[in-house]
Amino acid sequence: MNNNFDLLSVGDATIDTFLVPTETETLCDLDDKSCKICFSYGEKIPVKSMEFSIGGNAANNAIGTTRLGIKSAIVITLGDDAVGKMITERLATEGVDLTYVFKQSGTTSNYSTVINYLGERTIFSYHAPRSYEFPVQLPATPWVYLTSMGETFKPFYNHLLAWLKESPQVKLAFNPGSWQIRGGLESIAEVLKLTHTLFVNREEAEKLTGQSQTDGKEKELLAALVNLGVKNPIVTDGSHGAFAFDGVKYYKVGTLPVDAYERTGAGDAFGSGCLSALIKGQPLSAALLWGTVNSASVIGYTGSQRGLLKEADMQLWLDRAKSSGVEVSEI
Repeated sequence: MNNNFDLLSVGDATIDTFLVPTETETLCDLDDKSCKICFSYGEKIPVKSMEFSIGGNAANNAIGTTRLGIKSAIVITLGDDAVGKMITERLATEGVDLTYVFKQSGTTSNYSTVINYLGERTIFSYHAPRSYEFPVQLPATPWVYLTSMGETFKPFYNHLLAWLKESPQVKLAFNPGSWQIRGGLESIAEVLKLTHTLFVNREEAEKLTGQSQTDGKEKELLAALVNLGVKNPIVTDGSHGAFAFDGVKYYKVGTLPVDAYERTGAGDAFGSGCLSALIKGQPLSAALLWGTVNSASVIGYTGSQRGLLKEADMQLWLDRAKSSGVEVSEI
């Protein structure tokens, strides 16, 4: 086993542009019933702020875990363009290892525009068409975090599956993205059978298991995910917190009472906090709190990474959660 890394974060990275509209009372109306944001057609819409940040699930995880003391490398395929250069420079600044970053000549990198309104975000996402490159020699690290990839993810996933079967000592954490969920259970069934820790939200869990209206049926939903082969499923549930199964006990955790400035990256922050605790040998019950406070910090800032906690800040936030009455309980 290669001891240089604790974790390989595998997936995609992007550049995100965050826009906050001005004069929202007249230019942007929110229909509370159907939750639609509407802008006047053909108008020039002023914005009061614009920020740039790198994002993407793999980049968020690699940076989030690195800040929490995990030796992380990232496995991504970028375009050979200015956006790709910005992504690699930021990852390097954060201390993420770039050994397995590939740049394809003549291609572009992923890009998103995010509209922030009333603490929620609407994302226009561009996934550049590409074939993902699988490293010729991938070190058998203790953990691999596999997450969202674009439409052409299947060949890469097949390579990774073969590698995982040859490296049974590697623990797989899996956070499927929109293309993986859209492909249905069949497209990721083999991955789920090898998954140690699964990160999904309630809606995604329902789609994968074929269940619906699972409020109050959290244990049944977790058990259905276990039936797909997952050892430790973790399901996030927005403002209601998260619930999970560690192989013996079922748990739930609430959220910190903080106001959200912008919610981009909240799920990734939960995943990187939770996974970092597990890599450090913490039980799942404690890891749920790490994920909860990391997510609470992120939503106080624009973008998916500015609020990611550093290792030195974790205890302060755990104490804050305790004083706020946030705790993990069995269900």
